[in-house]
Amino acid sequence: MALVLGFVVGNITGAKAPAEPGGDVTAEASAGTGNTNGPNMVDAERIPVGTSPVDGPNNALVTIVEFSDFQCPFCSRVNDTVDQIKRQYGNDVRIVWKNAPLPFHNNATPAAEAAQEAFAQGGAAKFWQMHHLLFQNQQNLDRATLDRLAQQVGLNMTRYNAAMNGHTHTAEIDRDKNLAQAVGAQGTPNFFINGTQVTGAQPFDRFKTIIDQVLARARTIQPRNRVYANMVADPVPGEAPAQPQQPQQRPAEPDPAQVLRVPVGTSPVLGSNNALVTVVVFSDFQCPFCSRVETTLSALRTRYGNDIRFVWKNEPLPFHDKARPAAEAAMEAFAQRSHAGFWTFHDTLFSHQQNIDRPDLERYAQEQHLDMARFRAALDGHTHQAQIDADHQLAQSLEANGTPHFFVNGRRIVGAQPEDAFVRLIDEAKTAAETYIRTHPGTTRANVYERMMAEADTTIRRTGGGAAPQAAAPAPAQPDENHVYTVRPNAHAPSFGPANARVVIEHFSDYQCPFCSRVGPQVEQIRQRYGDRVRFVWRDYPLPFHDHAMLAAEAAQEAFAQRGNQGFWRFHDNLFTNQQHIERADLERYAQEQGLDMARFRAALDGHTHQARIRDDMAAADATGAQIGTPAFFIAGKFVAGALPFEEFQRRIDAALAAAH
Repeated sequence: MALVLGFVVGNITGAKAPAEPGGDVTAEASAGTGNTNGPNMVDAERIPVGTSPVDGPNNALVTIVEFSDFQCPFCSRVNDTVDQIKRQYGNDVRIVWKNAPLPFHNNATPAAEAAQEAFAQGGAAKFWQMHHLLFQNQQNLDRATLDRLAQQVGLNMTRYNAAMNGHTHTAEIDRDKNLAQAVGAQGTPNFFINGTQVTGAQPFDRFKTIIDQVLARARTIQPRNRVYANMVADPVPGEAPAQPQQPQQRPAEPDPAQVLRVPVGTSPVLGSNNALVTVVVFSDFQCPFCSRVETTLSALRTRYGNDIRFVWKNEPLPFHDKARPAAEAAMEAFAQRSHAGFWTFHDTLFSHQQNIDRPDLERYAQEQHLDMARFRAALDGHTHQAQIDADHQLAQSLEANGTPHFFVNGRRIVGAQPEDAFVRLIDEAKTAAETYIRTHPGTTRANVYERMMAEADTTIRRTGGGAAPQAAAPAPAQPDENHVYTVRPNAHAPSFGPANARVVIEHFSDYQCPFCSRVGPQVEQIRQRYGDRVRFVWRDYPLPFHDHAMLAAEAAQEAFAQRGNQGFWRFHDNLFTNQQHIERADLERYAQEQGLDMARFRAALDGHTHQARIRDDMAAADATGAQIGTPAFFIAGKFVAGALPFEEFQRRIDAALAAAH
């Protein structure tokens, strides 16, 4: 369920930015224009709205003050619930944001400063736009990312940089933190509903119980503009606090700071052998995330020139049926035309990732003027299988699970990360290599990597185990996770994984929901980790307030009708990659690019051929009785809501697999 509070221009209400940070709070909250059907609420002394960002009309009967942290995963998770509250209660509710960055979240305060500067420059509209982007990029909130997001929302960068460098908004953030402490808001997220406290990422039903009680009393208070002040002074009693949960144990992960021994061997190399930095890439020609990161790798080659080289290692994943033949074809290009031949073939495969069947591979080989008799013999006889298997064994020994996976002078970086993430690590590796050359006689640029690798670790060191900090782990948002729901199946739904897989995951989603887009990497990790043990079934649940979601779902279903699972997942990926561009003209363009029968495609959309099937999926979700938002998952019938971290999905799937024995 997407939370884009006040994100659509024209529907944004709420706080105007204060003319001067730290200005006086007036007796009546001047926090926005809101609904004009009544006077603005008089502010409360105990929990003032003040000049904080607001979404919703300032005469709303219910004011929900949220103390939150942009780096807190539970704060991200509860966004779905807040969105559901806004849809359910409309103009009866306004949301007020208060910053409560936790001390152990090192990027939370800078993120809060960036959001407050957006507020200072553009009022509620810019604040909620930045709020949305910060949660969307929650895993990478360093300064470079904050700068990029500021540019994306159109801030004046001179003012922004001055505010960030001078910590202009520290005082107002501290005021919020002090208020949180004063009212007993320990941990994040923490909510006050007309003064009644709700702690943690609670399910919608718990919020609804409180809101209904608050709203009932609010309607009895006259004058109306005294509702908030009066109720904060004498709030509705809250429910008994949830039983404290045991701290979740975080699995120990490979230490990203460790330097591991990663040999170049006889693999394809791109770049100078005198490079200070060697980036070993474990990749898969059919993996969409491997394709996506290629633009970043190209930018790094431009940035670092002769100081960087890339080494290719094949890691075709077992559920990518075309990945291994593509790897064999690329390695035959390497065998015939050395490094240049490999990288030309590599670029062709990623440029045409949706077309890597055997005839396509042969066509690319002909275009590259390879010896076709040798090429066909290599593919027929699996000449390069041993080398590909050796790459896979190396990946296994390094726990390079999933693709893409990188080692920068032996240091690990996982996934299709943004350029800034690579730059930080490469700069450190480059400095370390220069120091090594100075301090180790006989070391040159030509042999520095091999010498450093000779001293590198061969046993993986782990970090990050132990109990999660208490303050970061409020009561979980999920209802009873062991309850098994009955989900009416759709035998004709798009899917991946075998029909006889031990665990079935039903995934209800919406192409316009930003949280559905955000969960894509977790879904890909599920595919990579579990292979044939899991069947993943796509179910449509376009939300009614997403005006393009239904038609996008119809378009993807038509791609499925014409091209089966492969066509569906290609269209699916296109929609999420271009989520801001899914109007009718965009859908037709993607269909043309995919080579669909355009007469059939247009007729299906015009006649809403697939809408009944989509609505049947929605009805199946609603019939479960679960509180459905998007994204929503049923893992062997057990409900999971939201774009949770992969580790949470892993825990649930592992439990389901164990139970399936």
